[in-house]
Amino acid sequence: MITETDLLQQIKKNIPQIDEDIIKRAYKFAKEKHGEQLRASGDPYYTHPLEVGIQLAEMGMDQATIVTAFLHDTIEDTDVTYDDIKKEFGEEIANLVNGVTKLTRIELQTVEGKQAENFRKLVLAMSEDIRVLLVKLADRLHNMRTLHHISKPEKRKRIARETLEIYAPLAERIGTHKIKEELEDLAFGYLNPEARESITNRLSFLRQEGNDLVNKIMEELKFLVKKEGIEAKITGREKTRYSIWKKMQRKNISFEQLSDIMAFRVVVKDIGECYHVLGIIHSKYPTVPGRFKDYVSTPKPNGYRSIHTTVIGPENQRIEIQIRTDEMHKEADLGIAAHWSYKSEGGSNKKAQDASKYRWLRELLEIIDQTGTDELMENTKLELFQEQVYVFSPKGDLLELPNGATPIDFAYAVHSDVGNKCVGAKINGRIAPLNTKLQNGDQVEVVTAKNQNPSPTWERFVVTGKARSHIKRYIRAQQRNEYISLGKAMLQKIFKQEGYEFTEKAVNGVTEQFKAENADDVYAGIGSGNIVARDVFKTIFPAHRTIPPKVPLDEEGQLIENRTSQKERKDGPMPIKGLIPGMAVHFARCCHPLPGDRIVGIVTTGKGVTVHTIDCETLETFADTPERWLDISWGEGSDSPEAHVGRMEITLANEPGALGTLSTVIGKNGGNIINLKITNRTVDFWEMMIDVYVNNTKHLNNIIAALRATPCC
Repeated sequence: MITETDLLQQIKKNIPQIDEDIIKRAYKFAKEKHGEQLRASGDPYYTHPLEVGIQLAEMGMDQATIVTAFLHDTIEDTDVTYDDIKKEFGEEIANLVNGVTKLTRIELQTVEGKQAENFRKLVLAMSEDIRVLLVKLADRLHNMRTLHHISKPEKRKRIARETLEIYAPLAERIGTHKIKEELEDLAFGYLNPEARESITNRLSFLRQEGNDLVNKIMEELKFLVKKEGIEAKITGREKTRYSIWKKMQRKNISFEQLSDIMAFRVVVKDIGECYHVLGIIHSKYPTVPGRFKDYVSTPKPNGYRSIHTTVIGPENQRIEIQIRTDEMHKEADLGIAAHWSYKSEGGSNKKAQDASKYRWLRELLEIIDQTGTDELMENTKLELFQEQVYVFSPKGDLLELPNGATPIDFAYAVHSDVGNKCVGAKINGRIAPLNTKLQNGDQVEVVTAKNQNPSPTWERFVVTGKARSHIKRYIRAQQRNEYISLGKAMLQKIFKQEGYEFTEKAVNGVTEQFKAENADDVYAGIGSGNIVARDVFKTIFPAHRTIPPKVPLDEEGQLIENRTSQKERKDGPMPIKGLIPGMAVHFARCCHPLPGDRIVGIVTTGKGVTVHTIDCETLETFADTPERWLDISWGEGSDSPEAHVGRMEITLANEPGALGTLSTVIGKNGGNIINLKITNRTVDFWEMMIDVYVNNTKHLNNIIAALRATPCC
């Protein structure tokens, strides 16, 4: 149990100048207001906010943040109000407590919706004062440390998943890597305990086999550095179990195939010694190509600075070494908390930190502004929970984007208007397609036009939540306009058929019956199929009786339909094994199987067998009917010079003669174009889909190889 004396001692150990009076008052306030409330562990509830406050004191946070930690659950879980806290502790602390409050009283229909709404409130509060996030992270960390006391496994998993998907990425974004790593590892233990236990056992085995390999490597590194006259603090550790697991998943490799599970840190006096140590290490050990990163000369957007290199080090082990100064080391562990600036001027509190300088936070705010509750969590997880790439603007500004980002994502990261008006891009001075994936160090220049609007095709390849939310918003607006036009036309047609004059006033009179705010909502509902146009007409004219038109019926009273005769295709015997002789065969147009492809047959009512490639996405629709699947393969004669349709997706430079060159190359290589469809066009490039008659997959691959060797493709 935490006593008032113990609490003061622990806080003063980290913040000697703290005001003891306000700490004592906050302690008594939390203890009194939480009263008889208990945690799942059986401990008094007030011990939780006190532990959160101690964590923040250890991070060197200011007095207002620590008091906020003591009080952060009072508005949510007791009868305390915002005004009560404001009267007792001042407006600044009241605002912070209000920002941290989870707002569980908000009634929403689903757990996902509730989570999204709470996240929305959290981000909005963070935009006012970043200390809200620091309190929230410390709160979540203590809850995760005590999560084993919760009895329901489903609840433990839900909290752990939320921690891994939201709070750990947020901790990384503000540079608090120490908190991020502990949150990840604790959540990993609840979400995948078997994998965590397996990795723990394997690490223990490696320690026994290596006879304390970490200490051996540390001693050799210390000897090398000291020999050159540099005083350095060198530490070594195994990478966290979650980071090892994530790497195994990302690279699709086993634990035994991992070669760099140890990381060593060299902390020196200044930046000059950082590069000196780097030279010492690189001159002694072979480096691993592509594994050197200099975040000292080019810091990460969250302020992280360090030199990373991977070498084949002592004991012939592949190891990662991080080189940094003591100041960089503190920032790497605690992020913005490490260089917290809190000053008291004339007894009034200065606003602690301007959160608006964080680009990622501004972008989250834009996503919130553009996105509905249903899509908020999807877009923010997309934005937060991805590996990053770092690219430059033409002026040399560094932007952080998720891995797989494209020039469109870059354009929206610069500004929403730049993204909306984007028509082209240059990467490292060369014009490139808008779906090009950016690489670390690329310099990106965006070309815009006043009359340009977001293209629906962009949604297929963008990866940032901001870009996706803007594109979806535009698509929804366009779709709504189309639905309104279509619905209005359908309703006007019924009015004309029944001999009435169409008026907007008549539709406005029945909006309430269809739960619409105005006539446009009714039209949009008709156009989208959610409202039947005839029902709207009947609601406007309930006394009207429609006289059905005369229709031709047969002798049994059934409607006589117009039928068109189809020519039966007379195909020769198909060179496919596994089919019953005489069975009708069709080749799927969704995947265009060719001789040489692995294929599967699907029995289709009225059509016989439809042949698909084994990786065709359409096959997912038949997963629940395995009885319709046939195991087939190409037989003898399938490589004969017989025409089959192969499909290619091509990006073609928009320049004179490019299309002619493309068709010439296809013709010279024995292909015959039977269909061509332009799927997207920009100022610089055309994207098209081309169907070509070919003999087999080898023939198609030869054509593709020839096209790749052509400058325009």
